[in-house]
Amino acid sequence: MIFLSIRTKLLLILTVILLSGFFLTNAMSYRTSKKSIRASIINNSLPLSRDNIYSEIQRDLTRPIFVSSLMANDTFLKDWVLAGELDKARIQKYLLEIKDKYNFFSSFFVSETSQTYYHFKGALKNISPDDSHDLWYYNFKDKQVDYELNVDTNEAEQNHLTIFINHRLLGYEKQFLGAVGVGLDFDSVANLLNYYEKKYNRNVYMVSPDGLIQVHTDKSKIGNLSIFDIPGINSIAGRILDSQNTPAFFEYDTEKKHILLTSRFVHELDWYLIVEQDETLALESIKTTLFQNLLIGLSITLITIFFAILVINYFQKELEISAKIDKLTRAYNRNEFERRFKYMTDLNRRKSLDMCIILFDIDYLKEVNDTFGHLFGDEVIKAVAGIADRTIRQNDLLVRWGGDEFVLLIFSSMEETRQVAKRLLLAVQTNDFYDKKELHPGEKKQVITVSCGIARFREKDSLDTFTLRADKALYKAKEKGRNCIEEALE
Repeated sequence: MIFLSIRTKLLLILTVILLSGFFLTNAMSYRTSKKSIRASIINNSLPLSRDNIYSEIQRDLTRPIFVSSLMANDTFLKDWVLAGELDKARIQKYLLEIKDKYNFFSSFFVSETSQTYYHFKGALKNISPDDSHDLWYYNFKDKQVDYELNVDTNEAEQNHLTIFINHRLLGYEKQFLGAVGVGLDFDSVANLLNYYEKKYNRNVYMVSPDGLIQVHTDKSKIGNLSIFDIPGINSIAGRILDSQNTPAFFEYDTEKKHILLTSRFVHELDWYLIVEQDETLALESIKTTLFQNLLIGLSITLITIFFAILVINYFQKELEISAKIDKLTRAYNRNEFERRFKYMTDLNRRKSLDMCIILFDIDYLKEVNDTFGHLFGDEVIKAVAGIADRTIRQNDLLVRWGGDEFVLLIFSSMEETRQVAKRLLLAVQTNDFYDKKELHPGEKKQVITVSCGIARFREKDSLDTFTLRADKALYKAKEKGRNCIEEALE
């Protein structure tokens, strides 16, 4: 940084401030938005989705539980069983009416007495504890519960996956008569969960109290996969299953995701409803917004910096010009003259320097100002400066010394300097300064000339001694009547 110009340092500081402020503001905004979205998911969105799904599940899945309960308390069914199951067509008709009336996938009755599996299509089979398809019945009988839900293949429907609602059928003396119930097409339930997932943009499934997945849109997981075996959720599986009394909230991590999870125990089904939200996915929108803001903000910042560079360069150039150029005549000012003089003398300290100056001013400029006004007088000064600039060579220097006084710094011999002074006098004397001036009646053109004093640089000259000798020579030229050239004594 120590070797950089002030302008470059200023631009770097401005860039750092703008970019730092921009990135800091966006980072704080992203952090605040992230916290807000997380709080909204945890406190509002996820619980609301869970409760809505819970209510809809109660509405859609408790209905078959209610129907199976009605079947278990139906006196017709009890009387038919106790009478010896004589007219099998009647039970078939009864089961078919239940199926069609409530639009279930299946309806059934398994008799404890005859060990017959009755279906709405007729007597399906005789059950046996040796048949793996029939183990559900003996397990249900031993549980001593009023009803249960069981996901199993349906032999009567080509082993189609079905959710069965099994209800105990008891006689009038509370003796066990068998199991009665209805079946729901698992595909319709899976479609229901899929509908919930799309509607609420959540992952929804149900597990039994032992952690086994019972309802899921992915059939391969049903009855085969436990939440204790799934990486990530297995770390909180026990806590989920311990939260029967109140809805609970949990979170866990997978390899690439952070999952927010809420659960609720559905007492009617004896299953846990689990609703998951991928927080990483939920934050994608604000990440996209952040990147858009970064891109837009960075573009605006770069454009701002670009225009700042243009403005700073412009004004610095103006300052640099004003620091060395006279505003009126566009000639160099004294500061630049002193700098150039010092540079040349320092550069040529060990050898003689062939350099001269011509100090000149405009004759009788006061009378011109009094007659035609100071604006015209300024135009005359500018015109004389222009003539002087065209008279010298490119490496020579035209300096406005002050007022109507000018210095020509000539890097040449005294003889060449005399020729430059002569050309200047002639050019000024022959120039028509009034060509654009509208003269009023009675006004007369005044001849405009210049007087010159010449001095040659001596080895031990300072700027003051150098210009003082030229000034004395100019004074002599004025005493001689002006419009002439005088040389300083060696």
